[in-house]
Amino acid sequence: MTLHRYRMKRGALRRRAKDISLVLIVLVCATLVLWSWDTTPTSSFLPPESHFLKLEPEEKSERIPTVPNTETKDSYSSATPFVNKEQSKEDPTDNKDTEEEEEKQVEEVTDSETNQGKASTIEKEEKQVEEVTDSETDQGKASNIEGEQVEREVSVSEPKFQKTPTSEENKIEQEVTAGEADAKTTHIKKTNSDPEKKTLTTDQERIEQVVAKKDDDDSSSTARISNQACNYAKGKWVVDKHRPLYSGSRCKQWLASMWACRLMQRTDFAFERLRWQPKDCSMEDFEGSKFLRRMQDKTLAFVGDSLGRQQFQSMMCMITGGKERRDVLDVGPEFGFITPQGGARPGGWAYRFPETNTTVLYHWSSTLCDIEPINTLDPLTEHAMHLDRPPAFLRNYLHKINVLVMNTGHHWNRGKLNGNRWVMHLNGVPNTNRKLAALGNAKNFTIHSTVSWVSSQLPNHPGLKAFYRSLSPRHFVGGEWNTGGSCNNTTPMSIGKEVLQEESSDYSAGHAVKGTGVKLLDITALSHIRDEGHISRFSISASKGVQDCLHWCLPGVPDTWNEILFAMI
Repeated sequence: MTLHRYRMKRGALRRRAKDISLVLIVLVCATLVLWSWDTTPTSSFLPPESHFLKLEPEEKSERIPTVPNTETKDSYSSATPFVNKEQSKEDPTDNKDTEEEEEKQVEEVTDSETNQGKASTIEKEEKQVEEVTDSETDQGKASNIEGEQVEREVSVSEPKFQKTPTSEENKIEQEVTAGEADAKTTHIKKTNSDPEKKTLTTDQERIEQVVAKKDDDDSSSTARISNQACNYAKGKWVVDKHRPLYSGSRCKQWLASMWACRLMQRTDFAFERLRWQPKDCSMEDFEGSKFLRRMQDKTLAFVGDSLGRQQFQSMMCMITGGKERRDVLDVGPEFGFITPQGGARPGGWAYRFPETNTTVLYHWSSTLCDIEPINTLDPLTEHAMHLDRPPAFLRNYLHKINVLVMNTGHHWNRGKLNGNRWVMHLNGVPNTNRKLAALGNAKNFTIHSTVSWVSSQLPNHPGLKAFYRSLSPRHFVGGEWNTGGSCNNTTPMSIGKEVLQEESSDYSAGHAVKGTGVKLLDITALSHIRDEGHISRFSISASKGVQDCLHWCLPGVPDTWNEILFAMI
């Protein structure tokens, strides 16, 4: 009996131990579940990440064109659309963001660039953005950033040009040095192919483009950078069925027959249909009536060589639409343009449109310096070519000019100097400086001297806007004009090719205007890819076998120079 009781008690204990074990197991499991829920509420029950279908993030369609992967030798880039239609117009007053927002924009750009094999990093971009933000905070204007960058560029990459040197020798040394790299400059190139050479201004433009894209992502309007900051020298040639702006065969009142290719034997005129399209900004359409209203009671003066005369005749045809205007007045005598006794032509031409009292003139000054006869009584006398004096015309009539466009370049050769009996002078006496004896150095010195003088006169003429037009390129192949050089291409090869460089191909011109109040009318690179636009072998006045690969057919490339000028004034 006692044994039976003992066995019953032991069985009960075993069942109770099993119950206790089950309770403990449940408690432990519950504890683990609660702990894992607190740590990762939902993902602890989801399948491993490797079981998911991974989707690549959608790549942004916008590309920032200022960091190309390579730079080709021929300096042409492949054709790309001018504007991303998803971008919208940027408010010029809204040009600042917080530092955090700018860093976020730069991170987005960097991610996109990484997908395309770009070499720039987030840290480098953030550092540059911080510099932009700090500079904007101190100055309150984005234009000051560009000014600081120009100062950095001058101090690092270019010899300084001192506008008021302490001695004449220092002035000559500085100005001559600026022109030594002129012949080495590439006309057309992609921008910032080396990430280490990015400019602060370029990065600011990139940030502004990203901000505009983000703010106006749902808008279908076209993005435009403010024309005040537009680099009209960047862009490409496109076909426009509305061109040309005037008829080359009917603009006989203003256009010399030697430049009117419609009056020659040329049969291919596709070059007349091209229009210059600036990159990332719009260029105002030229209208003669609009130009006259803008220039009411004002005078536009072109001062330079035969390319300046072409630009002048182009402007007259553009204003009138190539039509005859009997009401336009010849006011040349007001500016001293009188044909001298025994001379072939006056020193220039001046015409006035009576409806708006607008005057357009041209003065011949092929070297953009003062030239005067040494002996006025001797018809065969030599002429003093004063490198440090502006043309007498500018000294006498600058007060009557509101918009001035200067140029020089192609007459700086020994043939011209010897043929015209020009003798270089400095400080009123024949030049003895060996460096200035080199014509390239003399030209560069003269450009700097005249531009500097005009800039010094701007405070005395508050309404004056002054421009220096960069060099118009030549396209002689296989020789010079008198040694069999030719330019036989008549088919536009520039369609879709872009000019993306930030600096002018004319180094001397770009350097001369820095730090002055004179603006650069940069036309060199955009004209360089238009070799089919020259008069070539079709000249009606050239000798047999001589081609004109310097002057342009009109209508033609100089019309674009005037369109850019119109946009800039």
